[in-house]
Amino acid sequence: MLTEAEAASLLARRPYDLRHAGVSFWLGSGVDAMECARGAGHSIAVLHKVYAKVLDQTRERANSRIDAALREWNEPE
Repeated sequence: MLTEAEAASLLARRPYDLRHAGVSFWLGSGVDAMECARGAGHSIAVLHKVYAKVLDQTRERANSRIDAALREWNEPE
């Protein structure tokens, strides 16, 4: 239960903002989407729907990592 001061705070007005920020942070940090869904209590379908923008950004980062690894793999020694 929140104290009276906590209940009156800006954070208490939208408690899911912090949850959303946390899950977004996990995804943006590279945590596997299935693990993020499990930790948030979501199905993977809900995670993909709600966090599509964050997932799109992580896809771009993952593709960049794959490209870099392929370039390194193909470089002659």
